[in-house]
Amino acid sequence: MQLAFLPSPPIGVIHLGPIPLRAYAFCIILGVFVAVWLGSRRWMARGGAKHTVGDIAIWAVPFGLVGGRLYHVITSPDAYFGEGGEPIRALYAWEGGLGIWGAIALGAVGAWIGCRRHGVPFPAYADVVAPGIALAQAIGRWGNWFNQELYGRATTLPWGLEIAPEKRPASSPDVATYHPAFLYESLWNVGVALLVLWADRRFRLGHGRAFALYVAAYTAGRFWIEYLRIDEAQQFFGLRLNNWTSIVVFTGAVVYLVVSARTRPGREELPDTEIPAIPAEQKASAV
Repeated sequence: MQLAFLPSPPIGVIHLGPIPLRAYAFCIILGVFVAVWLGSRRWMARGGAKHTVGDIAIWAVPFGLVGGRLYHVITSPDAYFGEGGEPIRALYAWEGGLGIWGAIALGAVGAWIGCRRHGVPFPAYADVVAPGIALAQAIGRWGNWFNQELYGRATTLPWGLEIAPEKRPASSPDVATYHPAFLYESLWNVGVALLVLWADRRFRLGHGRAFALYVAAYTAGRFWIEYLRIDEAQQFFGLRLNNWTSIVVFTGAVVYLVVSARTRPGREELPDTEIPAIPAEQKASAV
């Protein structure tokens, strides 16, 4: 008998009358809040306006959610369009299934649009929000814990995650504990956020390099965590699609770091500094 393990929540949704309150959604919302809060503090520390990060997030977050869901559905089509699948469930994002690659890619498009509308340099915005995005991912991963999904291989380690019988793989219905991949990734993402915060303060990263460091660090961890996972996924040459994506994105981020440091050293200035408040007596005289 295994003497120690991590339990899974017995439920992931509470109904307030006819309204379902889903833990997965709350984790995503909390992560977005933390990312905007930290990003705003970092933006103001660089002389930017107080509400700029939040205003641009209004564009970035919806784009990111749509992109995350699209990536998940495109890379896992059988669950929705295969034999026995239900196509309508492709819209049920609250049940879990947001691919970070799609979320970052399309979220970046939304952020770029927001930056254009506010006259803000997109690389500077990406640098400022990078550690907050890592923390948002760390928090969001706990939604997988409530849904009992995206766990790793079977294990008898003391921190093995107990999975309910109906949530276990068909290949091992009698095995109760698995690697808590969600926890590994959550802790890794906290470390990524701390790394970016330290490096940005130490080296004054600019022109998108803080964001590139976040991407490189995240993909390095995602590669080995993905290797532990046993949920169905497309594979190519013995590796899961997300492993190949990690390799490609990691390489691109490192190349950008090196090239950007040589061609555009230093840190850019922000154009949207706060406008000082006009004293009441000056307003009256102006009228």
